[in-house]
Amino acid sequence: MTPKKYTKKTAKQIHRKRRKKYFFRRWMLLAILIIALIGTGFYLKQSVSYYYALYFNKFVHKKLHNSEKEASRIQRILASNLDKTYGFDVSHYQNKEDIKWDSLSIGNKTIPLEFVVMRATMGNRSADKHFDEFWEKAKKHDLIRGAYHFYRADEDPVIQANNFLANVKLESGDLPPILDIEKIPKRKTNKKLIEDLKIWCKIVEETYGEKPIIYTYYHYYKDFLKGEFDGYPLWLANYNDVPSPSPDDQWDFWQFTENGIVHGINTKVDLNIYNGNSWSLKRLTLD
Repeated sequence: MTPKKYTKKTAKQIHRKRRKKYFFRRWMLLAILIIALIGTGFYLKQSVSYYYALYFNKFVHKKLHNSEKEASRIQRILASNLDKTYGFDVSHYQNKEDIKWDSLSIGNKTIPLEFVVMRATMGNRSADKHFDEFWEKAKKHDLIRGAYHFYRADEDPVIQANNFLANVKLESGDLPPILDIEKIPKRKTNKKLIEDLKIWCKIVEETYGEKPIIYTYYHYYKDFLKGEFDGYPLWLANYNDVPSPSPDDQWDFWQFTENGIVHGINTKVDLNIYNGNSWSLKRLTLD
């Protein structure tokens, strides 16, 4: 086949188009690289900040300290979960004046605490004396709030549910209701306990239209609750040196220490990890 011949003018036009395409492809590649670098920077920002503070700008609380073993365990958990969301929980065991709500962080002040869970009620009649004030403080400082009921295993589930509902008025943006079960009944069978817990959950779920979050210790869940509350958000407490609260269960929240030292709080608190980012946590909240 005879090669196609071009005039000088046509050849210049073709050359000009090829140059434009060449530079366009280079600029597109450069733009993609810049976007990738920015994305990587945002992704690694938390890690870089955490490790920089760990080695060069370490925060030491004036009043509170942990053993070397506990401090190292907490540090390992934080380092392995920098992409997660952190919070704490409180009750009347914490003094109101010990919390400065506008400056709460962990990880040498590099990890903000974004949610707080508070004890609201206990058993048939009792209510936490600090709940109302803590509840308002959390809202004022834009923390995602959660309220839990401490379930007394030998008391009445209907009365306990009504106690919670009478004292807690959840709003849009709050976490679903939380049921805290830790004790074995003395006057009921374990089967009856499960039935009663499901009654509590049903009453509260019908009120708010969301399944309650189930809080308990890992071994309690494994021995008594596993398989009974499938589909409910799960919050497990496990203070051992483990990479997650359960080796084989899906979990939503992990209370990983009761010795949390927080910048902005002058007493130790329970610290929690939400198994996702802050956007995912917001999707879990009430509409």
